[in-house]
Amino acid sequence: MNIIVKVIAAALAVSVPAVPAIAAQDAPDQPAGPIALSGDVKAVETNRDAEGNATTRLVEPDLIVPGDRLVFGTEFANISSEPVENFVVTNPLPAAVRLAPDADPALTVSVDGGKNWGTLASLSVAEDDGTTRSATHEDVTHVRWTLAEIAAGEAGRLEYPAIIR
Repeated sequence: MNIIVKVIAAALAVSVPAVPAIAAQDAPDQPAGPIALSGDVKAVETNRDAEGNATTRLVEPDLIVPGDRLVFGTEFANISSEPVENFVVTNPLPAAVRLAPDADPALTVSVDGGKNWGTLASLSVAEDDGTTRSATHEDVTHVRWTLAEIAAGEAGRLEYPAIIR
């Protein structure tokens, strides 16, 4: 069991770069202002006090096992003096995780490596036998946000919950 935990932790460490987001400007004829991005991964830790009340906090991941919850986050900041419009941030999901079932249903996702996008409820997956089925949280390969405008000096955070496979 300890070896499995270390293998999963190593896979996550390799698959989660310092900046797990890919950023793009939707309107190529409009120059992007400098957007600073930084990513992190936090483990969700839940503790109960003597009365049974639960408290949840985000902590640095230590040892993780299948079923553990994580939150992947991307901090963004417009460090220019001009607003940036239609800025796209795309986060590929590491293979060792799946999108958590309680993720925002309005989240824009891909289940085919970033070729097609939509809400999870609007997407389908082709099976090996040629049939299709509705996509599930386990099928999600990427999460994407389009920020309509990031004002000069504005900063924020984007995140999605995931579960270790």
